Parts: sequence; structure tokens; C-alpha cells
Amino acid sequence: MYLKRRIIIQPHCIVFSAAMLLMAFAAKRFDHNVFVFELCVAVISAVLIIVMSLRYRSYVDRTVKGAVKSIKGINRLYLEKFSVPVAVTGRDGDLLWYNSRFTKKLLSGKDSVGDPIAPFIGGKDIEEFTDGKTVSVSYEGRYYTVIASDVDDGIVFYFIDDTDFQVTARLYNDTRPIVATVSLDNRDGFERNISDDDVNLALIKVETILKKWVNSCGGIYAKTASGRYKLLMQEKDLQSTIEKKFELLDQIRSIKISENSPLVTTVSIGIGRGASTLKQGEEWSLHALDLANGRGGDQAVIKSGDDYRFFGGVTKGVEKHEKIKARVIAKTLTQKINESDNIYIMGHQTSDLDAVGAAVGMWSVISKTFSGHYPKIVVDQDTSLAGVFLKRLIDNGYKAAFIDPEDARKKVNDRTLLIVVDTHSPTFVEDPELLKMCKNTVVIDHHRMMVNHISNACVFFHEPFASSACEMVTQLVQYMNEDALNSYEAEALLAGIMLDTKNFVLRTGVNTFEAAAFLKRNGADTVEVKRLFADSMASYRMKSKLVSEAKTYRNSAIAIADEDMNRQKSIRMTAAQAADELLSIKDIQASYVIYKTLGSTCISARSLGDLNVQLIMEHLGGGGHQTMAGASLGKVSNEEAKEKLIEAIDLLADKATDSTAAIKRRIII
Repeated sequence: MYLKRRIIIQPHCIVFSAAMLLMAFAAKRFDHNVFVFELCVAVISAVLIIVMSLRYRSYVDRTVKGAVKSIKGINRLYLEKFSVPVAVTGRDGDLLWYNSRFTKKLLSGKDSVGDPIAPFIGGKDIEEFTDGKTVSVSYEGRYYTVIASDVDDGIVFYFIDDTDFQVTARLYNDTRPIVATVSLDNRDGFERNISDDDVNLALIKVETILKKWVNSCGGIYAKTASGRYKLLMQEKDLQSTIEKKFELLDQIRSIKISENSPLVTTVSIGIGRGASTLKQGEEWSLHALDLANGRGGDQAVIKSGDDYRFFGGVTKGVEKHEKIKARVIAKTLTQKINESDNIYIMGHQTSDLDAVGAAVGMWSVISKTFSGHYPKIVVDQDTSLAGVFLKRLIDNGYKAAFIDPEDARKKVNDRTLLIVVDTHSPTFVEDPELLKMCKNTVVIDHHRMMVNHISNACVFFHEPFASSACEMVTQLVQYMNEDALNSYEAEALLAGIMLDTKNFVLRTGVNTFEAAAFLKRNGADTVEVKRLFADSMASYRMKSKLVSEAKTYRNSAIAIADEDMNRQKSIRMTAAQAADELLSIKDIQASYVIYKTLGSTCISARSLGDLNVQLIMEHLGGGGHQTMAGASLGKVSNEEAKEKLIEAIDLLADKATDSTAAIKRRIII
């Protein structure tokens, strides 16, 4: 309770005491006992008033003296004439004393002794004002930098009026130039599948929305290439767009190209924010645009130095049928291989069939095409999820193709070439130390682009629209040496494709089936590949238990592995299989399996595309694809993991569902 509330009762007490005294003398004539009682009450209330007044005056005097004493060489009179507003409060934040400048500038001459200081410090808690800390506040149109100083029984606040400086600083920040680069997603696909008139009409509609956005911001707009645009605006305008969650992405997505076209119009936006020069801002915007495209398009990415913010990205990526990029990459990779002394091929930690299959495919085409080159596949066989397949290869004469990470590090030199497959994260590769040691790196990956990716690769073959790394490697093999694969190697690549597409159900496109057909022609036996996915009885029982005990939440299924399951070596694979199995249940749009491995609580997430599980997992520090993702939460309990997951679903699943449903309705119409 503030002192003002205690002091305010004193006038009432005085009136009450006076009234009781008059009533006592009036009652003296009629009843002596009533006279004594009322006289006692009047005396007690008068004593209380005197005691409260003395205590309050003593408290104020002690606190103010403490404030003066804390400022060496300054007396109370000097504090009164201090050049800035000064206020002294108690520990509860009640005003005890203030100088004349505080009265004039902040109180407009009124008495506020005993009032809380909170309104004058922006409603902030006084605990935020640690000794010597400066805090910017505003009061009645003026801006102050407030400095607090602790004293014996209170706090001294100094209010420095820097309105002109803060207004200028705000104006400077609000008018900082922002550079944005916008590109139309899948422009080539439009031109191939719809008429020129429809393409031009779609472009006009996109440009109209972009012009409206820029005009509302007072910015500058220019078309720099076919389907690409450059925009300049100010910081305050970008902030307004952020508050609206980049609604122009939804507006462009709702464009109807033609009556019968299933194509969806989307754009990717890269924004450079807070750069020191316009040129740097443009470089940042192009880098952000590359990241947006690498994550599947239909989103905006803001780069501010080393920080990134993402908006959108709720629709499915559109497959690109062009193979020009694969042909160029194959030619460049051939040159890099010829320039190398030794070659290592490495996937990600706890490698799966896609990582191992892609590595085997690259090993095959290099060892059989380039004379004198003997590549090695770097893999930790003890932690690999493809243990059955690795054993099959080793039993059939491929033992020399594999090498442990520790042995690989011993043979690295300046002419070593490292080919990383099925990941582009420097922390998720099989051996991060080997990656650091190799100066020449090639990346082949299909996962949506992460902010923290291998940035110094001499060749970066990244296709987020591809079904798997094995599909990408199969494309390269066809341009490097289409006769390189035997049946074992073709089955390795086909197994990786089948794993990531869930037997050609998810993320399949024309290129996926063409790659599968090529592998079949090279001897891949689908029955042998199917055997690689066979479960043990124990794994099957665990998977069945996870599915049967799953709970539903907002069209999602959530299963939690118990302690017995978590002790099994196959829990990671079983969790992924259970998540796949849960998608076969009616009305389930996404599935999540929570399990523990290597001391960390993890989540395996799957969807059929209606929900973007990648965004949900990214919220939890993970990543992946729109239909397949995961996250590691560290040492948290199952219930804590479930609460975090539900929070992420609540934050992000609604937006993904609404946007996808809107697109479906438009296509149906």
C-alpha cells in the first residue's frame, strides 16, 4: 500500500476526533459513561494521527537525507536546485520528495507526495531500475532517460529530458532504407503449362499487388528481370507489413490463373534490413531470397545482420522438371573430382537409407568413372539406422568402400574433396570435425534450407522440391556415367527414394518416377528393397503400442514412448515408422511421436501436406520438410515436450491449415 493511501485518512481522523470530542461534551449532561467512552475514542484517534504524522515525517526526512548523503559534497538545497528533475521514492515506489524541476516538468505544479511513481516511469516496475541503470520512458509527449540510484531507505530517480534526441533517433530508425527482392516462384512451370496470355495476366495481377504494397509505403518499385522485382522502402513501412504478417503473400496466393489450371501463384521475398549501405542491403536481400527459395518458396525472409525472420511458407513446394541444373552440377563436380587426390562421401548423423543410398550412388559413379580415384564413405556403423543394409553391402564385398570418421581425419590434405549428402547443416553431418578439416566441400541435399548451413561449399546442389537425396544423386549419375550402377547400388538408391517418399506416396514428382525407372533398368529389385524395410517382432510391437496409445489434438495424433521403448536401440526408427502409421488414421492431418535417445527428448513429425510440420518443428528448434520433420528438445520430460509441442501447434498449425484450405477451395472453384 502506498503512503498516499495511509496519509489520506488523516483528515478524516481529525474530523472524526473533533466530532467525537463535541459529542462527548454534549453527552456529559445526559450520561457520564457515554461521555467517557467518546472522550477516550477522540483521544486515541488524535494520538494515532500524531504518531502517523511523526512516523511519516521521520521516514521522509530519513530517506531524503539518505539520498543527499549518497551524493557526496551536495546538500539538500543543491538537490532542490539540481538541473534535471529529481524524485525520491520509498522502497514501495511512493513519491516522498521531488525538486522544483520535477514539479514543473512532470507534475505541472500539482502535489503528488505519496503517489506512486509508476506513471512517470512508463508503468515499469521499480525493480527494473537497478543502481546506475538507464531506462528510456515517455510521459505526456516527452521522452526521458531515467537513471536510478539506491539509497539507504529508498531510490533517487534522475529524469533527463532528451526528447529532441529520441525523436531524431526514432525518425532515423523509421526512415532507414529497406531493400527487398521479389521473385515469382516456378515461372518456368507457368510458361510450360499455361498459355502466354494467362502467364501475362498472372504477372499483371502479381505486379498490381506489389505496386499497391509499395505505393502504400511510399517506396520505389522496379522490374529487374522476368518474374523478379526490386523494391525500396523505409523501416516503418516494413514494420507495418510485419504486423500484418505479410498479407500480400496470401493475396498473391489467391490469384486465379485460369479456370482449369491447378497451378498456384506464389512469390518469394528476400529483405535486407539494417544494412550500413544500400549495396549491402541488396546483398542481404539476395541472400534472404536464396534462403526463401531453398525453403520451398511462398515466403518472406528478413535478414538483419546474422538474424533471420521467416513469414509464410505454408504451401507445398512445386516440383521443377528442368534438369539443366543437374547437368551443370554434374559437369562442375566432374572437374572437382579430377582436381582431387582423395575423396570422402559423408551423410548425416544416425544415417538412414537415404543418406547411405546417396553415398553409395556417389561412390559407385566416382570409383567406376574416374581412373585412379578411390572414394570412401564415412559412416558410423554403430549409430546408423541403415544397419541392415550396411551389413548386406559389407557381406557382398563392399567393406573397403567404408571408413570410420576417425580414420578419415588422418588422411585429409589440401586436395581432399568431401561430398556431403542428405544434409546441409554443419552440425548434423556424420563428423563435423572432418567437415572443418576439408577445404573443398560439395553439398547434395533436398531438405528445406536452414539458416545455419554449409556456406563455404564449392558446389551446393540443393533442391527442396526433390523427394530425396537419392533422387538427386540418380540424376547426377545419369549425366556422369549412366552405366556405373550395378543391382546392389541401384537398390541402395531406390531404397532411399522409397524411404523418403513413403513408398511413392509423399513428395513424389515426375523426376522421382523417372529416377525410379532408371534404377529399375539398372537392376534394382523392388522385392529386395522391400526386405530392407522389414521390422523385427519387437519393433513391430513397439510401433503398434505407440499407435494404439496415441492421443488426438486438433486433427493431430501425439504418441509418447515409454521408458522400456526408449531403452531400445531401434527407438528412433520405430518412432518414425509409428508417425507414418498414424497418418493412415482417418481425419489425422499430422502425427508426432515423442521419444528419448542419447539423453535427449526428441519428436518425430509427419504430415500428408495439409499441415507444415517443418514450421512446427522449427519453432521447437528443429527442422525438416513440410511433410517430414523432427526436433531435439534436450533434457526435458515427456510432459514438458508435449506442452511445448501443443504450444507450437496452437501457434502455427491454424495458419497452415487455413492457408492450405483456402488454396484448395480456390482450385476446386
